[in-house]
Amino acid sequence: MKEPRIEFEITGMAHGGSAIGRHEGKAIFVPYAIVGETIGARIVEDKGNFARGELIEIVAPSENRVEPRCPHFGVCGGCHWQHIRYEAQLEFKRQIVSDQLARIGGIKEAVVHPTIGSPNEWQYRSHVNLHRTLDGQLGFVTTDDRTVMTINECHIIRPELVSLFEQFKDKRLKPEQQRVRLQVGSQSTETLAAANVGDETGSDETRTIMGTGKVHYTIKDHIFEVSVGSFFQVNLPQTETLVNLVLERLALQGSEHILDLYSGVGLFSAFLAPEARKITAIESYPPAVADARVNLGKFSNIKVMQGTVEQLLTRFLQGHFDAAVIDPPRAGMKPAALDELIKCKPRKVIYVSCDPATLARDAKKLVGAGYRLVDVQPVDMFPQTYHIESVATFTR
Repeated sequence: MKEPRIEFEITGMAHGGSAIGRHEGKAIFVPYAIVGETIGARIVEDKGNFARGELIEIVAPSENRVEPRCPHFGVCGGCHWQHIRYEAQLEFKRQIVSDQLARIGGIKEAVVHPTIGSPNEWQYRSHVNLHRTLDGQLGFVTTDDRTVMTINECHIIRPELVSLFEQFKDKRLKPEQQRVRLQVGSQSTETLAAANVGDETGSDETRTIMGTGKVHYTIKDHIFEVSVGSFFQVNLPQTETLVNLVLERLALQGSEHILDLYSGVGLFSAFLAPEARKITAIESYPPAVADARVNLGKFSNIKVMQGTVEQLLTRFLQGHFDAAVIDPPRAGMKPAALDELIKCKPRKVIYVSCDPATLARDAKKLVGAGYRLVDVQPVDMFPQTYHIESVATFTR
């Protein structure tokens, strides 16, 4: 039997995409609602001290509610906020970063600047991971996080990827081709498709299906070679924004030794090298290390090391560093890696985060070790979704 309909007001936006309100004192998380709305909902999962609800009626809509552009919205798990006016998305992301720092990090009243909006609210993604449906077609994982649905359109990927996707409509993927990445370089003519690429990097089973197995991205004045599976940001104009923010916050004088952790294909090192004395870059994924050595080959003051941050900082790098730039995956820094970084005692840490919850967790540890959180600058890499990129500056 279905739970009865309940009515309440939405009072906030939660990290993870849902809106949040209270009914009879219990917090209820409801997808596709917006702060300020009065809604009718039904409880679908009761966790005791909170519950998850299903939106069944908008009694009083928010002025920030808009019509979603995509017919798959609400079933496809790729977008979460197409129903929210873009300017409101940016403010909600700022609020969520601030809230996570307070709740998880224990950092009250952190300086969190207004979110820098994306030049492109739509068609911004330069690569996308799709999954194999049961009958061998390409699709997206649905909101239940298990089912894969076929799609007819996608409005957040670049047009070149739409064209590439169209080429797969009459094909059937082999059973072993469970995940497929479609990717386009800065030049529209450079595209690839590869099977079994994970969310962050490739795997031993990664195989190129179409294209040469690599693309090139131009950021500012530098061209980066990126092999299939190597991580690179999806939103190219906002990638340049990230680089500029990191350089501004470091304010290098030319004499510094900088740590570049989770350095990938060398994105930040390429722009740090001309302004610092020495760069030590650490990356664990072998193809990305190979890419970095190509991308950074013209610089004589960069040392690229392959291995995990915790292993290499422990074994080899217990010397002096003036600053560190860290760009970890969504899970944030492993505790051992953060411990080793703290032992290095860099005067400044620039933390490039793609998850405000793990940023807040790691910020708490850094503050406990004597660092001060100067500010956080959210950057909208992912319009129409709840995902939040941000650049946090710590000093000691």
